Amino acid sequence: MQIDFEKAGGTVPAIVQDDITQKVLMLGYMNREAYDKTLSSGLVTFWSRSRNCLWTKGETSGNFLRLKEILVDCDNDTLLIKAHPDGPVCHTGSDTCWDEQNSIGLNFLSYLQDFIERRHDEMPEGSYTTSLFKSGINRMAQKVGEEALETVIEATNGTDERLVYESSDLIYHLIVLLTSKGLRIEDLAAELQKRHKV
Repeated sequence: MQIDFEKAGGTVPAIVQDDITQKVLMLGYMNREAYDKTLSSGLVTFWSRSRNCLWTKGETSGNFLRLKEILVDCDNDTLLIKAHPDGPVCHTGSDTCWDEQNSIGLNFLSYLQDFIERRHDEMPEGSYTTSLFKSGINRMAQKVGEEALETVIEATNGTDERLVYESSDLIYHLIVLLTSKGLRIEDLAAELQKRHKV
């Protein structure tokens, strides 16, 4: 990775994004030393321009940023740091430096499918997801049908709480079925987007 630390006098902006939620958490600056320490420690470390020293995010609060990936932009002078925060990121106690809540929201479906794909690859014993994969495509499809029926029953004769519960079962089993066919929940989103008329 070629990073142009000299363009701005030895440091580059480092935008930190939550690896799971995709929320932008903060902006810091890295020099070569901070970059190297981040890679070696796995904890995001910056160069403090006001104190002229390295500082690892979380060294006083305990709210570390655990490194997942570093990307460099097309001009080689800005970094995108994907990380997992151990807690609030801003010194004010907010989740982000823009006072936004860092919740996963709909991105959890992609995260869940990533987990289900790992189950499909590893097939650990004792896992319900593993048992579904082992049961075969017909049984997985049947489970989707059963969960769809239970969702309909709760929608027409049940409670909102039970409707959410059964709908969650339906989506989980649908993602398992999609995974077994080499498809992703994002494929459904792309199809819906294609159909959408503004």
